[in-house]
Amino acid sequence: MKLDLDSIRVLNTIVEQGSFTAAAKVLHRAQSAVSYQIRKLETSLNLTILDRSQYRAVLTPEGKTILSEGKRLLAQAEHIEQLARQLGQEWEPSFEVVVDGILEISPIMAVIKSLINEDIPTRISLTMEYLGGVQHRFEQNQADLMLVKEYQASTQLLSHALPEVECLLCISHDHPLAKLEKVDLNTLQQYIELSVHDSSNQELYSVEHMHFGGEKMFYLSDFKSKKQAVLQGIGFGWMPYYLVEKELANNNLVEVNYQHGSRFSFTPHLVWRAEKSLGKTGQKFIDKLLSTKVC
Repeated sequence: MKLDLDSIRVLNTIVEQGSFTAAAKVLHRAQSAVSYQIRKLETSLNLTILDRSQYRAVLTPEGKTILSEGKRLLAQAEHIEQLARQLGQEWEPSFEVVVDGILEISPIMAVIKSLINEDIPTRISLTMEYLGGVQHRFEQNQADLMLVKEYQASTQLLSHALPEVECLLCISHDHPLAKLEKVDLNTLQQYIELSVHDSSNQELYSVEHMHFGGEKMFYLSDFKSKKQAVLQGIGFGWMPYYLVEKELANNNLVEVNYQHGSRFSFTPHLVWRAEKSLGKTGQKFIDKLLSTKVC
């Protein structure tokens, strides 16, 4: 009997996520492919691992034992792969980067293009998330790197500060707020505030959203749509300067004259795991990123 570690990995994901559908989404596979992996595992072991008689499939007693031992096999396999990379300084077979959507993407893409042009044997993937969703995805996917606005620091994470990003409070040139010489908090709260939603959909991260506390909030999924909403005069909102520089120059957008300050800056960070040594792709990615203008 030949045991397929990928089937064990799929089984573990189903149990963690609670369903075949959720597991397929996390694994970026079709649900039919996930179901096939479990059937193949059951056939190879001649055991029923999941009880499908209920609304949600649950582990049978035999399945619990198989998964418990399987987790140890997965951990050992990962350790062997990591050890091989450390000893041989090999290229990673895959390399995943999670990026906060508030950061300028073109320098990051330039780094990826440079790596691809070197014909490296690594499959590179990049995922965009927002606010707490960046670290949530980094941990869920066991990604290699994240470029993040803010994150929960720990002794298990290493980081490198990146250049500051300046943000300013913007409004369309024909919005009522654009005509005011001085705007106080009470006035701001009378209008719609635009904000990008935390893509984690969980309250796991203590991230400062820089909201003004008004009742009229309009959430968008990314900064591209938020920029369009500001240009259309739907409301006001914080925008990274690099993303609205042209619109400010041609007066399509203007800076809100907020009396308590209409600008702030933050320092994004490049973050990776302390216990997981990066291979050649990771090292090259960091070196190239730090030698270029990131934001």
